[in-house]
Formats: sequence, C-alpha cells, structure tokens
Amino acid sequence: MIGKLTGRLEYRSSDHVLIDVRGVGYIVYCSERTMAALPGVGEAVALYTDMVVREDLMQLYGFPSLVEKEWHRLLTSVQGVGAKVSLAILGALGPDGVSRAIALGDWAAVKAAKGVGPKTAQRIVLDLKDKAPGVMAMGGTVADAMDGPGLDVVEPADPVEPAKKPRKAPPKKPSGAAAASAGALSALGNLGYGPSDAAAAVAEAAATYPEANEAELIRAALRLLAPKG
Repeated sequence: MIGKLTGRLEYRSSDHVLIDVRGVGYIVYCSERTMAALPGVGEAVALYTDMVVREDLMQLYGFPSLVEKEWHRLLTSVQGVGAKVSLAILGALGPDGVSRAIALGDWAAVKAAKGVGPKTAQRIVLDLKDKAPGVMAMGGTVADAMDGPGLDVVEPADPVEPAKKPRKAPPKKPSGAAAASAGALSALGNLGYGPSDAAAAVAEAAATYPEANEAELIRAALRLLAPKG
C-alpha cells in the first residue's frame, strides 16, 4: 500500500498530477483545493495518498495532510459516497470545514459540494458524527506527522538518476487553528465532557472566533456547554 509520495511535480491536469519519484511516475488525483495549493511543475512536492484497487481500476488519491486523508477514508466508508464525491466535499469545505460541519450536524454545508444531494449529506453527517472528535484531535500533530515513521514513502532501491534527486520539500508549520481546536477538544475531554458535545462546542466556537487561541476556544466552548437558564 502506498501511503505517501515525495518527489517532483512532472505534470498537472485539472484533477490530477504526475509525480516523478526518482524516475517512476505516479498519477495522483486530488481535490480542487489541493490542486490549487500544489507547487509549480518541476518543484518538489509531497502528498499523503490513498490507493483504490478494484478489478477494473487502480488509482491514487492525494492529500496534503493526514487529517484530510483520514476524512477521505471516513467519507468513502459511507454508503453511496465514492472517491469523486469525497474529493468534491473536501474541495468545497476543506478538512476543517468538514470537521465543523459534521460535528455540528450541518448537512446543508455538506450538500453545498458538487454532486452531493440532501439524502447523501444527511447520511454522511449521521454516520460520521461520532467520528468527528477523533479526527479533530489529530489537528495538533499533523505537521509533526509529516516527518513521522509508519508511512510508506515510495522510493525505488536503485534510483534511475541519483544525481538529480528531488529536493526535499520544506517542513510545514503547524496550523494554529487546527492545533488550538485539538488542544481545546482535549481539555474539554479532561473536564469530563463527552466527545460529541465537546467537538460540537469547539467547532462552533472556532467558527465564531476563527483567530482564537487554545485558551480562548476553551472559554468560548465552555460558555456554549454551560447549562442554559
């Protein structure tokens, strides 16, 4: 199973790219959002990947973070949601938007993605709502995981042109918003709040205060969780 590719961007189309990994080219399909964020042709690139293998098909799908890859895996586990629909949802909302929509039960936001009907959107929210806290908790460790063990980096043992190794992509800085949400979610869990309630409160607080740090998110989420009346 191919879990990550690191190489040089050889070619880009509207929905896929060709990545040269030491002389071996891999075609990787990506969401519109990911395509827009990729570097130019000839530059170094690294993507986490998910491989789909069927009798009549073998395709790779690429993601810039482990959170996005995990949401893709969960989205495609829902009945009626294939890779194309998953990429449309991630392209429209981004991984943070998907986390927020599902944690809040906002199926209308999911329905805004191209090719997603109301029944499918409602099924996604219903099936994955309990999974949102776990994915949101990954937010603080995504950047560190970029260099972590346990991922299959496809690099042939005998590189075709060793003198032309692709330059290593610079490490990405941790996402402040994702890290703050993950930290707030952990803090609320330590205070005894249930994962679903905590995730919904953090998602709503993050949507209301997008620039909030972890402490501010915790305070805002606690206000939302406080008994009314």
